[in-house]
Parts: sequence; C-alpha cells; structure tokens
Amino acid sequence: MSGMKAQATQSTQQSQIVEAETYQGPTYLKVLDGRKQPVRGLWKRNGSFYARLYVEDGSGHKKEVRKRLEGVETVPQAVKALAKLQDQRQSNSLPVLQRTPKFADYVETYFAHFAKMPDAKRPATITKERGALGLWVAHMGETRLDRITKAQINALRANRQAAGISGRTVNLDVIALRNVLKMAVDDGWLKFLPTENMRPLKWVAKKRGLVTAAEIERLCAAAKENSKNGQQLADYLWLMAYTGARRNEALRLRWVDVDFERGQLTIGADGLAKNHESRVVDFHPQLQAHLKEMKARCAPDSPWLFPSPQRGERDIHAQSFKESLSIARKVTGLSSFGFHDCRHFFISYCVMSGIDFMTIARWAGHKDGGVLIGKVYGHLSNEHAKQQAQRINFGPQTLLTAVA
Repeated sequence: MSGMKAQATQSTQQSQIVEAETYQGPTYLKVLDGRKQPVRGLWKRNGSFYARLYVEDGSGHKKEVRKRLEGVETVPQAVKALAKLQDQRQSNSLPVLQRTPKFADYVETYFAHFAKMPDAKRPATITKERGALGLWVAHMGETRLDRITKAQINALRANRQAAGISGRTVNLDVIALRNVLKMAVDDGWLKFLPTENMRPLKWVAKKRGLVTAAEIERLCAAAKENSKNGQQLADYLWLMAYTGARRNEALRLRWVDVDFERGQLTIGADGLAKNHESRVVDFHPQLQAHLKEMKARCAPDSPWLFPSPQRGERDIHAQSFKESLSIARKVTGLSSFGFHDCRHFFISYCVMSGIDFMTIARWAGHKDGGVLIGKVYGHLSNEHAKQQAQRINFGPQTLLTAVA
C-alpha cells in the first residue's frame, strides 16, 4: 500500500511540470505547485530545476538570469531553494549567478586591464606578477573563478615550501593572486576572496653581512683591471654606498639631479622611485668628492651619471652592471656581494655614526620616520655603544683630569 502511495506521489510531482515556453532556443518547462498553478520564477529543463531571477549588473541595469538549482530533486525543494535566492537578493548577499571565467582567461583580462593603465603599475611590478601568476595558472588555470578554494591555494603554497622556496617569496605569490581576485570582486565575478583570513607564512630574513669599505674598494679595483666598464661600475658602487640609492634609482640619475651649490643629490626626480616620491640626500665629504671626480670625467654628450656604453646615438642610461660585477666577484672571491649591499653599507654606517633614525630614513626613502631603521639596524647602534663603553676609564688620572 505504501508503495502505491509513493508511486502516486511521484506521479503527482511529475504532473506538476508542464511544457510552457522556448527561451532563447532551449526548451524550459514551467513548474506547477500542488494546485496546478505555475510557480513564478521556477523552471525545469533536462531533469534539472532552474530559478529565474532579475538582478542588477555592474552598471545598475536589471537583467534576467537563470540559475541551476544544485542538489534539488523535488518541487518542494525547488520552491525552498528559489525562496532562499530571493531572500539573498533582498539582502544583497546573492551569489554570482553567471558562469564565471576560467582563472587562466581572467589573468589575461587582468594584464590587459593594466596594459591600458600604464601609470597604475610599474613595468617591473607587472613583470614580477607575470612570473607569480604563471605558477597559479599552471596550478589551477582551468578552474572557474567561483570554484577556486582555499584548499587549492594552500596546496600550491605547500608545494612551493617543499621545493625550498622561502616563506617571503610564497607570500608574494599569494599577494599577486589576491590582486587578481580583488579585481574579480570589483568586476562582480566573486562575492568574497578565497584568500580571506589566510595567514601569511612566517619567515626569518637571512642576516645580511656588513660589507666593508675595503671590500668595496677591492671589487672596484678588480673591475677596473678586468672589465671595460670597470670605471663606471666603481663609480656606481661608491655612489650607492655613499647615498643608499637603490640600484635602479642610481642608474636613472641625471646631472641635473646634482646640486653642487646646495650640496644635495635628488634621487627619484623622475617619479620612478620605489614609493614614487623623490628624496634628497645631503652631501657629506665623501659624496661631494666622489661626485666631483665623476663630473670631471663624465661624458660631455650625455645628461646621465651612468650613460649606456651601447647607447650610440640614443640618449639612454646604462641598464645594468651585472656582468661587470660578476667578473669582479670572481676575481676577488666576494661571491656573495650584491648591489643592495651598498645600500646596507650606507644605512649601517649612518647608524654607527650616531645619526638619528628619522634623518637616515629621509635619506633612504623610508616613509615610516625611522621605524624600519630601528628594527633592522638598531643592533648596530647597540654594538657601537658597547664598543664605545670599553673606552671609559675610571682610573685616577682620568678622575684628576675631570676634577681639574
């Protein structure tokens, strides 16, 4: 008897669906309730229930969207699922109803967007993002945006860590991914970020050894003897060591940035510094002497402090001294030396010279008023203070001199 009732119920449910219209090609069937009345906004096609809703697109215009109701098998379930979507629409928490792009395709959309906005991101930033996002595309490029899960993201993070990649690099990879997903939220493809509440990996920065002036001089001497660009490399290294300029900032310096009268060097006047702002480094005796020596032998036909040796008739600066530095490192055995060591040299010796952190931060281009200087280089001032403490003499002669 119970079997007959189940068959009758199933027959009733099936009879509650009647063919109603052809919608843009595919045939949809209206769904009827228990009173044989069509349920507004509810349809069925190929055995699946669909909800029809009118939602606003990114421009504020309403459009019709049909959403397949996953996991729904009966009319009562479909009615309940439709009501839930309508409530979400009312509270502005409606999920994305359209089929979202594949991640790989949207990454290209992301780069195409910034290709039209060259001032939004620097070329170097785009290059770095391409490298990082290439890893994500290889990992989940065929996944649609709304199907990306935190588990997928964590899987790549784990694989990168297992391959020996530092936590800092993996965190930067996630930042590049998050930038793409944020634009997907802005474009209406996502309601929330799958990276939400994802904690960055903890990592310990490798302690950078402090190079000495003697080591820089050894590199310069080796470059002059073994490289055709040796003099330029030597000038370049000492300029960074005397100013704390980053490698690309130094390459782009022009002689108009050097003010011998005021005793100042402006770094980043072209607006391409790391924080897009220029800064002024005041002359100290070594910097002033170095710039005067460079000026005396500078190329008369170029405005650059470091004109490109291959510039020909073009007015361009040198692009890199990596090859010349590599030769000098091999000759001297200073294989771990990098251009950034010059910046650390400058900041470290400023700290050990007792210059206040705020002034050092202004010269170095830090916007935190010296917080980072104190955090990274504060130990140097402590060591320097300990060394100075060893010079204190409480002997009788010292006391007699002080009393006198």
